[in-house]
Amino acid sequence: MNQRAIVAAAAATLLSTLFVATPAMAQSKEKCYGIAKAGQNDCASLAGTHSCAGQAKLDNDKGSWKYVTKGSCKQMMGMTADEAKMATGKKG
Repeated sequence: MNQRAIVAAAAATLLSTLFVATPAMAQSKEKCYGIAKAGQNDCASLAGTHSCAGQAKLDNDKGSWKYVTKGSCKQMMGMTADEAKMATGKKG
C-alpha cells in the first residue's frame, strides 16, 4: 500500500469517528446559562456581547453558557436558553 493510500484511509477513519461521536456527546450535554465564570464560557453570548468561547467578562452572566451534563444545570442554579432570554429581556 502506498503512502497516499495510507494517509487517505487514516483521514477517512478519523472523519467517520467524528461523525459518530458528535451525536453521542450532544445527547449527554446541554447548554446551561448563568453559571460560567469570567473567561470560561463555551461559546457566544446570548446577548451578543461576545462571539467566542472564553470571552465572558463577568462571573455568572445570564447570557453566557457552558456545556454541562444533561440534567445537572438546575442543580448548579443555571438556566435554560428560554429562561436566560427572559432574564436578559432578549426576544426570540
